[in-house]
Amino acid sequence: MGLFDLTGQVAVITGASKGIGRAIAERMAEAGAKVVVSSRKIDACEEVVEGIRAKGGDATAIACNVTHIEQLESLIEQSLKAYGHIDCLVGNAAVNPHYGPMTTIDEGAFEKIMNCNVRANLWLSRLVIPQMVERKGGSIILISSIAGLKGTDDIGTYGMSKAADMAMARNLAVRWGEHGIRVNTIAPGLIKTDFAKALWEDPVKRASVEAQYPLRRIGEPDDIAGTAIFLAADAGRYITGQTIVVDGGSTIAVNGI
Repeated sequence: MGLFDLTGQVAVITGASKGIGRAIAERMAEAGAKVVVSSRKIDACEEVVEGIRAKGGDATAIACNVTHIEQLESLIEQSLKAYGHIDCLVGNAAVNPHYGPMTTIDEGAFEKIMNCNVRANLWLSRLVIPQMVERKGGSIILISSIAGLKGTDDIGTYGMSKAADMAMARNLAVRWGEHGIRVNTIAPGLIKTDFAKALWEDPVKRASVEAQYPLRRIGEPDDIAGTAIFLAADAGRYITGQTIVVDGGSTIAVNGI
C-alpha cells in the first residue's frame, strides 16, 4: 500500500451530503476507502452514494441528526453492521445559527452550536474508540476552523466551539495514543461551500478577502479533502493531537480573516 492509499479502510463522515464533507467522502472513496455518507437528509446522502458507486466506489448512506445521541448510536451501529469495523471517523457536521456578538446569542442558538459542533464529536469518538482499541488503530479527524484560533466580532460562539474541538482532539490523542489511535483537527479558512456562502457570495466582499490571502483565492472543498486523506492514511501515521491549518495563508497575513 502507498502512503495515501486507503484500501481496506472504512470511514464514517458526518455532514457528508455537501461541501467539505461530500468532498472528503468522494475523495476517500477514490483513495480506496469504504465510506459511510451521513447527514440529516437521507435523499441527499443517497445522491452522494450513487455518485461514488458510479465511479466504482463502495459507499452507504445513513441518515443522522448529530444533535440526538440515540441517532449517533444508531449511525455507528449501522456502520459496523454494514462494514464490520470503522477505521476513520470524520466529524464534519456543524451549525452556526447566530451571527453577531457572543453577548447577544440566545440560549437556544448556543445549545445548538455546542450540541452539534462539540458534543456530537465527543459522543461519536466515544462510540468508535472501543472497536479501534480492539483493532489497535484508527484515525479520528474533527473539522474545526480558523475561527477557533482567532477572535471575531460576529461568529464568536462558533469559534469557541471550534476551539473546543481542537482541545478535544488533544485530550483524546493523549488518552488513546497508546492504542494506536490518532486524533487531529483540520482548521479550514474560508471555503467555497453553502455553509460559508454569506462570506463569499458577494463579489465585492470576496475580492476583498482574496486580496488579503497570500494565495489570492478562497479554498475549495477538495483542499480540505486532501488533508483528510493525509491524516487517515499511513502518510499521517505519526501525527496526533494536532490542528492542521488549511487556509491559503489567511492566518499568517496581517489582515487575513
